[in-house]
Amino acid sequence: MEICIYGRGGQGGVTLAELVTHAAISEGKHAQSMPSFGPERRGAPVLAFLRVSEAERIKVRAEIEEPDVLVVLDPGLLGVGDVVSRLKKDGIAVVNTKKKMTEIRSDIGVNKLATVDAMGIARDVLGLAIVNTTMIGALVKAAGIVKLESLEEPMEERFGKVATKNIAAMRKAFEETVMS
Repeated sequence: MEICIYGRGGQGGVTLAELVTHAAISEGKHAQSMPSFGPERRGAPVLAFLRVSEAERIKVRAEIEEPDVLVVLDPGLLGVGDVVSRLKKDGIAVVNTKKKMTEIRSDIGVNKLATVDAMGIARDVLGLAIVNTTMIGALVKAAGIVKLESLEEPMEERFGKVATKNIAAMRKAFEETVMS
């Protein structure tokens, strides 16, 4: 499975990809993640790539041109460039948005869509407007890429004392993600 994560510097898209990679490897899968950015600063668009395979070793280490899943941390990026046009025809778009499913679907024109108000959850649970761990919950629900439990250890290693809040945000997003 190939996944593109679109966000802005400081939102944690690269960390999201790394955490899912560690969880997939802990499940015995092959996985890799890599960022794609230049000298951007906080708030500039950032793209991260994530590949997970259950059977085959991943040999390619290049940008993903046509992802199976598109994760959008900042809905403002949907109108920038070719974000949605890269998605495979039968791919899934996982979007952080407050908009209703019908409204966002007409905005971006994809067949498979998963939405969650990750920003609202992050503010409520974490007290911060950083949506990466929240969006992991939405990604797991939409694509089933790893088990939620497999993400707990990587989050504990990465976030230490605040891991509990990040895990809670991930689980809440998993529960609240709407799919169609």
